Amino acid sequence: MKLVDINLAESVVLFGGSAPPVPNPNRDILGGKGLGLQEMGRIGVDVPPGFTLITPLCQVYEKGDDLPNEVWDLVMEAIKQVEKDTGKKFGAEKNPLLFSCRSGAAISMPGMMDTVLNIGLNDTTVEALAKETDARFAYDSYRRLLDMFGDVTLGMPHEAFEETMNSLKMKYGVKNDVEFTADHLKELVVLYKNVYKERNQVFPDVPLEQLRSCIKAVFGSWNSERARKYREIKSITGLIGTACNIQTMVFGNLGQTSGTGVAFSRNPSSGEAKMMGEYLINAQGEDVVAGIRTPEPISKMKEVLPEAYDQFVKNVKLLERHFGDMQDVEFTVENGKLWMLQCRSGKRTGHAAFKIAVDMVNEGLTTKEDALMRIDSDHVRQILHPTFSKEALSSSRYTENVVAVGLAGGPGAAVGKIVFNTSEAEKLAHEKVILVREVTSPEDVGGMWASQGILTARGGITSHAAVVARGWGKPCVCGCEDLLVDEQAGKMTIKSTGKVFKEGDVISINGSTGEVVGVEIETSSVSVEGPFGVVLDWADQIADSLKVLANADSGADAAKARELGAQGIGLTRTEHQFFSPDRLPVVRRWILRGEGLDKVREFQRSDFRDIFKAMNGLPVTVRMLDPPLHEFLPRPSQVDDDMAKTLGYEDPDDLIDAIQSMHEENPMLGLRGCRLAIVREGLTTMQVEAIMHAAADLKEKDPTADPRPRIMIPLVGNVAEFKHQALEVKAAAKRVLEIRNLNSTDIPFEVGTMIEVPRAALVSDQLAGLLDEDGTNLCNFFSFGTNDLTQMTLGISRDDAGAFIPKYTEKDILPDDPFKTIDEDGVGWLVKFSALNGRKANPNLSLSVCGEHGGDPDSIKFFDSIGLDYVSCSPFRVPVARLAKAQAAITRQKSSSIGKKDRVLQFVPGN
Repeated sequence: MKLVDINLAESVVLFGGSAPPVPNPNRDILGGKGLGLQEMGRIGVDVPPGFTLITPLCQVYEKGDDLPNEVWDLVMEAIKQVEKDTGKKFGAEKNPLLFSCRSGAAISMPGMMDTVLNIGLNDTTVEALAKETDARFAYDSYRRLLDMFGDVTLGMPHEAFEETMNSLKMKYGVKNDVEFTADHLKELVVLYKNVYKERNQVFPDVPLEQLRSCIKAVFGSWNSERARKYREIKSITGLIGTACNIQTMVFGNLGQTSGTGVAFSRNPSSGEAKMMGEYLINAQGEDVVAGIRTPEPISKMKEVLPEAYDQFVKNVKLLERHFGDMQDVEFTVENGKLWMLQCRSGKRTGHAAFKIAVDMVNEGLTTKEDALMRIDSDHVRQILHPTFSKEALSSSRYTENVVAVGLAGGPGAAVGKIVFNTSEAEKLAHEKVILVREVTSPEDVGGMWASQGILTARGGITSHAAVVARGWGKPCVCGCEDLLVDEQAGKMTIKSTGKVFKEGDVISINGSTGEVVGVEIETSSVSVEGPFGVVLDWADQIADSLKVLANADSGADAAKARELGAQGIGLTRTEHQFFSPDRLPVVRRWILRGEGLDKVREFQRSDFRDIFKAMNGLPVTVRMLDPPLHEFLPRPSQVDDDMAKTLGYEDPDDLIDAIQSMHEENPMLGLRGCRLAIVREGLTTMQVEAIMHAAADLKEKDPTADPRPRIMIPLVGNVAEFKHQALEVKAAAKRVLEIRNLNSTDIPFEVGTMIEVPRAALVSDQLAGLLDEDGTNLCNFFSFGTNDLTQMTLGISRDDAGAFIPKYTEKDILPDDPFKTIDEDGVGWLVKFSALNGRKANPNLSLSVCGEHGGDPDSIKFFDSIGLDYVSCSPFRVPVARLAKAQAAITRQKSSSIGKKDRVLQFVPGN
């Protein structure tokens, strides 16, 4: 949590009514809801008046489980102002003012924190409300307060109230709660109070006590298990806390001229420029988002509330123009009068995010730069998520096995085993599961994240399940009313056919059509095309931004990387070319007996040919062999007669002895990288010959081919190691060129090193300053291998870090997993130091990163800030990196115009 100072005198901020809008409202302080309410008031959209308790008060509350008296005094003053604006009195026996209490952090966390409606009702004020409106409405509002207050502030299970209501429905033969009469609801209020008594709880009759309890509950919900889990899943850090918004109640449950709804200015699943949403007549907001009743499409509202609908459409268009982004809005119509309750940038799928970005730029509503900044890295990942191909969708296996159809709640396709509860989903996540629920609640967040997809029997497209699924890119089918879910029995039944599916059965769901398929359907990946490709092209056009290369070890990987926009190969790990069953015995024989190096050369030559062909005209950086040898050797327990003979041993015991003789106590720091190449003479020459002959093969077949090899020496710790290997590389490369009647202009090649040992970073000036006998630089590039550099700098084994790093981040000992996001103060300092001194010694030195951090958006922002030339990551992270590097440059350029080379040189180690 980001700690901030607070001026208590300014901690309660009015909105709506006679309150002037706050100039330059701060989302971090007011929260997303609070900012939206201020902005709606500014542009003339009607919002019910109220006030916001700002986010820093969340920290104040956390310290003492209460707020200072000064803040409660400000709340009383704000209530008085709202009373003036509305002409009502809070807690009065005549014309009573009622409030809603809602959370609102700077980043939307749908359903994760708490809301209470109708605050201020008690046995007295409910009668006053009944006289001014009608008894049915008043007691409907009262029973809702009793339910929500008990759940939110006292921790009473919502199910207890729901079961009580269901019993009353059965008693009177009622299907939906709208069929209850006033007398039914009065009886329900009495029954709800009994729920309190059964749990030794007391509902406070004093309205101010109700409000204080609700405010404290909202601030307390910031650290609820579900909210913490959501922030952990979404990697949301650095927020101050949640704000608390107190707003005058307007009522959608006053009858047939009242209603409530939620809508998006554009389709959040497809991005289509058409409003999409839902509403309910004679209901309150929670009825829509909680999935308690299945609502009507927003377009039908025009038929029953035409004037309110027309005004609503105007408001939504106005808000979209004002914010320059797709809007998610909540509204209430009270006796025909439209009130806007909140607006925010709408959660959307990856497909929708890219289409909306392109459309809004083409419509002149936003710029390319702003559109890029509104796309999240998760949106890119979602685009690359599996879908059902056109062939699969038209196949008989698909069409003949559609067992039910619900609402299309979230994007893409999911296949998995059925589970019926969150704990089971989390436990079996590695097996790929589909979470099937009657209806989801915020408590299901962990299971939803662990699942491949979500299927619910109830709830609309704005229900909790659908909203969260879209935000995460999870396929979701909701409101599938043909399903009968029996969690206790571990089964779901298709009502129309009687077909039963049990826990563990495999199903497929199509979140784009709402179809549930009773068998496994093969999925496929998406390529870079349409709006996705357009936006990533915009990203590549951002000036002074990092280039994005890929880590690829085969021709197929290289081709996929290029398809996804990689501008070359930043790392080919040669040891990864030997794990196939036909190659592994050959490599093992070379390691153990020094035999078969020619065969190894031919394996590599073939692979490098494919890679150079796929990357024609772009750089290909090949790391010399860097295996901890234990990764290639069998365990002694695996040895048998056949293996021994294959590896050249008559007696299996001799093979076991050979394996054990190569045992290392710490192989990650043992004989690997340049050490192995220095000790095993001929290894470097063999690899360089494979690389250069592969490039020459391409030139021989096609004289216009343009292979561009870059040869990288790994695990260098001192200057002598690098010089030894660099001279051998250059000599071998020149010999191949002479043999093939080529020269260095035909196949330009470079030599560099991976900076992954801390000592190499400290002597970077010496490495970069080395000269060949002809006076040219021996080292043309540094590529920071941040995986090993992190491991060696922090003294943490990356293979064992999972045992404690999660606890470290949970306890704020580390801000992030350092193997996921760069440790700026330690490892990052070494990168800056090395880059500075390397570039001083060799102004033309290329600087890059090829560890896993090269695909992490937060790390990319750091690498951009210090002036590196490129990052390299796995092929499927290339689109994420392309977006992230553009966003980093756009953000930086708002405050600085310093170019790349100067950013490297501006680092001052002593500061």
